[in-house]
Amino acid sequence: MPHHPKPRRAASKLKPVAGGRGKAPQARALVESPAGFRSSTGDCEVLVGDCREVLAKHPSVLAGEVDLVFADPPFNWNRAYDQWDDKMPREDYLTFTFDWLDRCIQALKPTGTLFVNIPDDSCAEIVCYLKGHLARKPAQVLHMVNWCIWHYRFGQNQEGAFINSKVHTLYFAKDRAKRTWNPREVLELTDRASTYADKRTLTKKDGMPAGMRVPLDVWYGPYWGRIQGNNAERRHGHDNQLPEVYLERVIRCASNPGDLVMDPFTGSGTTGTVALNLGRRYLGTEFSRDNARRASERMILLGPARPLGQQHGISTAIAPKRRALTLPSTTNG
Repeated sequence: MPHHPKPRRAASKLKPVAGGRGKAPQARALVESPAGFRSSTGDCEVLVGDCREVLAKHPSVLAGEVDLVFADPPFNWNRAYDQWDDKMPREDYLTFTFDWLDRCIQALKPTGTLFVNIPDDSCAEIVCYLKGHLARKPAQVLHMVNWCIWHYRFGQNQEGAFINSKVHTLYFAKDRAKRTWNPREVLELTDRASTYADKRTLTKKDGMPAGMRVPLDVWYGPYWGRIQGNNAERRHGHDNQLPEVYLERVIRCASNPGDLVMDPFTGSGTTGTVALNLGRRYLGTEFSRDNARRASERMILLGPARPLGQQHGISTAIAPKRRALTLPSTTNG
């Protein structure tokens, strides 16, 4: 079974960011250096440069000290990034992809997990590579835990094919049985409880609290939409930003307070913002120094746009409620 390690002693020194934009912790300050940016408390570091080169020299990567990697790479869609070339020849892009995946594998502890946010274009190649099914082999074959879907509304309109309203969330582990897995941190209401008032959910014996379940592998719900327009989470200069609740689910379920979370594509800083708020440490890289500065300000000085923890115990049922059911009181431990 997946193990649940105790938080490290160092976790007590971490100062989680207070929920809500502008409520920054008094203990943290932003420190800039030629290498990048870090927090004055030492729990956040963003290095500037190509992740393949920067991570290859980082002590935590070389020692395999990372507990969780979340990667939302460039999709090669010719986006107007600050400096990155997002229109590589296909073979060059796949080589780039396999290179950074190897860096992430190298960085992970034996109990570590890897999540990759990727669209249709390249998800099959990544899955086959991590499973060791291609001619080029990964640094280590990983084990797939889930192939999840992040579902959002308002996909780009088109007439020639079905409108795309999803991105793949690939969930891999070095060791499926020994990975860090905290299902009680991310529970939601069952449909039996939220919609059908089925009392059998109160006496079920699946190991989860009455009326609750581990989320489905299709992720959606309040605040799970694309970060567009006047969304409170939107950051200047980023048109491909992930919602904070997405990273909250990943970080809660696959790491513990004090753990080291890594993101090789820091982008707008969502991973680090949520990680620090939840008492984790953060290591990231970003190709653009300007992007790295803005992301570091968000992570270290600002914090999440909304208080975290509001997703625990909610319902994601699609059908309207038919009957009411009184549930035993539960707490988010």
